[in-house]
Amino acid sequence: MKRLLIAAVLLGLLLAGAAAYFIAAWTAPGPAGPRVLLIEPGAHVHALTRRMEAEGLVRSGLLFEAELRLRRLAEKLKAGEYAVRAHASMADIAAILVAGKSIQHKLTAAEGLTSKMIYDLVKADPVLVGDPGPVPQEGTLLPETYLFIRGETRKAMLARMAKAQRRFLAAAWAARAPGLPFATPREAVIMASIVEKETALPDERRHIAGVFNNRLKLGMRLQSDPTIIYGLNGGYPLGRGIRQSEIAGATLYNTYVIAGLPPGPICNPGKDSIAAVLNPAATDDLYFVASGAGGHVFAATMAEHLKNVSALRASERRREAGEARAAPPARKRGR
Repeated sequence: MKRLLIAAVLLGLLLAGAAAYFIAAWTAPGPAGPRVLLIEPGAHVHALTRRMEAEGLVRSGLLFEAELRLRRLAEKLKAGEYAVRAHASMADIAAILVAGKSIQHKLTAAEGLTSKMIYDLVKADPVLVGDPGPVPQEGTLLPETYLFIRGETRKAMLARMAKAQRRFLAAAWAARAPGLPFATPREAVIMASIVEKETALPDERRHIAGVFNNRLKLGMRLQSDPTIIYGLNGGYPLGRGIRQSEIAGATLYNTYVIAGLPPGPICNPGKDSIAAVLNPAATDDLYFVASGAGGHVFAATMAEHLKNVSALRASERRREAGEARAAPPARKRGR
């Protein structure tokens, strides 16, 4: 009897010691620096914990697996890509994997990019997967920064951009100002794409939209340089100035030649440009020209506009002269 009691005490001490060891090991700092852990869908817990041991995330994969099963966490682990901080304990890692908060990657589609440009960004992203499918129709994507987790498909990303544009456009169209010179949301996007390419200054967009609205209402041509560029090469930079022959050249998009709006958008406009054309500034202005300082100067009459153009040309000549004076003299080469 005494021996059984002693054995029971020893067994109890052994179990208590083992429990204390497991608890200490579960909460002890881990061996690894910050790491990224990728869990594929359907991954087996045993293979996962052994891989974690091999990668230095835990000291013992078997111990980690045993604790997961004892705590009924093994079936709660979620597939994903996880950031594990330096020296995270097994308890910390388990909490991360159960919470399922995967690393968020991001892709930024800037305002004013064409659908082909955005398509190429999506296609080249190293984290997205799968074939992107066909290039979306011009002007159907909403430029923004999109967050996604590893494993999202390229096709799904493009679909998200298109859905975001449809949702925003529907809300903006419903709140549009009365008396606009276009009748459909698509025409609004066409106008917004031109405004987007005309200025990078947010506080100018409604003013430029107001100028273009005035021109459409009066039957004047829009005469927008970006429409020439889009008609020439799909919106990619020319790398030079527009030639006079290109201003006079007939393309489907050249608003110096065609009346009204071009047949489609020339880029994917952002939210601000769409909002600007649907609620343009009230103005009498019909013209604008670059100010030489990053913005534009506006005018209601041709006479005012010509003065503004002359002032711009004079400013450009002064700048060129100043640059020529500041340039070091050319060195003569000896024979």
